[in-house]
Amino acid sequence: MQFGIFTVGDVTTDPTTGREPTEHERIKAMVTIAQKAEEVGLDVFATGEHHNRPFVPSSPTTMLGWIAARTERLILSTSTTLITTNDPVKIAEDYAMLQHLADGRVDLMMGRGNTGPVYPWFGQDIRQGIPLAIENYALLRRLWREDVVDWEGKFRTPLQGFTSTPRPLDGVPPFVWHGSIRSPEIAEQAAYYGDGFFANNIFWPKHHFRKLVNLYRERYAHYGHGTPEQAIVGLGGQVFMRRNSQDAVREFRPYFDNAPVYGHGPSLEEFTAETPLTVGSPQEVIEKTLTFRDTFGDYQRQLFLVDHAGLPLKTVLEQLDLLGEVVEELRKEFAKNRPAEVPDAPTHASLVAQRDAKALEEVAP
Repeated sequence: MQFGIFTVGDVTTDPTTGREPTEHERIKAMVTIAQKAEEVGLDVFATGEHHNRPFVPSSPTTMLGWIAARTERLILSTSTTLITTNDPVKIAEDYAMLQHLADGRVDLMMGRGNTGPVYPWFGQDIRQGIPLAIENYALLRRLWREDVVDWEGKFRTPLQGFTSTPRPLDGVPPFVWHGSIRSPEIAEQAAYYGDGFFANNIFWPKHHFRKLVNLYRERYAHYGHGTPEQAIVGLGGQVFMRRNSQDAVREFRPYFDNAPVYGHGPSLEEFTAETPLTVGSPQEVIEKTLTFRDTFGDYQRQLFLVDHAGLPLKTVLEQLDLLGEVVEELRKEFAKNRPAEVPDAPTHASLVAQRDAKALEEVAP
């Protein structure tokens, strides 16, 4: 089981001080947060992709490449790569390059994003979001798996005898997750290819995401990739901790109440009751996170959001110290009674080994 954090990279005023960090400060803070994640023993750091204020991570590969040079073990991922508005050729080459620089410590999560104006900024029509996601990803897979590609589709110019460079490290493309908060078509797409499905269940009640995850599991099995229980599932989460639960609630409430995404909506108590958000002690985070398995089954990756809504860097780093303790306990608990046939989250090393084992089977007498 992999544990990590993801950032949306928002630049938000701290409601308790009235101070808003500069873009430079926020970008540098994200790098510091990633390094701290490795220090406390987390497995994954993931960044979103946004091209609108108040967000700064418009170039995930630039940021992740910088972090790769400053870490040794951390898996570097995206929590959204915009498959709809990015050119598949550019995605193929950018992430293959990052894969080489990071010695394979790279995967990525395809998504459509949730900001409508981004589509025309990049010459696309939001009404074509699902067809774009399907066609662009089909091309991306071919670019990574075929040395020479001839291709013609609806949304970009044809390719004739094209080879994307560099080729994926060891001939094995980065593992892909497909992220969704609402679209069964994306769960179907992930299942069709045998890729991972990430349900970023931080905003809506769990019964909505249970339907998406169950659909993905059923279709994963339908396409012959394994049993429903062997499907590769990731989940989102949000936490804010202090040793004393009341201190956590008191400190986090002004940030919650003024957050750009959910501020001025449901109360903190209502939101924690309906979503994975946990505000309290480390033990409360452990207990609530363990309930995710009851809802979604055994899964492979858990990512937490810890650095948004104007929280100062000092506080985020304190959260990561506590999260390191929490994850140590979660690893033990999630390992208990985990069926042997449930796979671990794919890594570059495991994908290379899988490829080599398959090649041996094919040449065996």
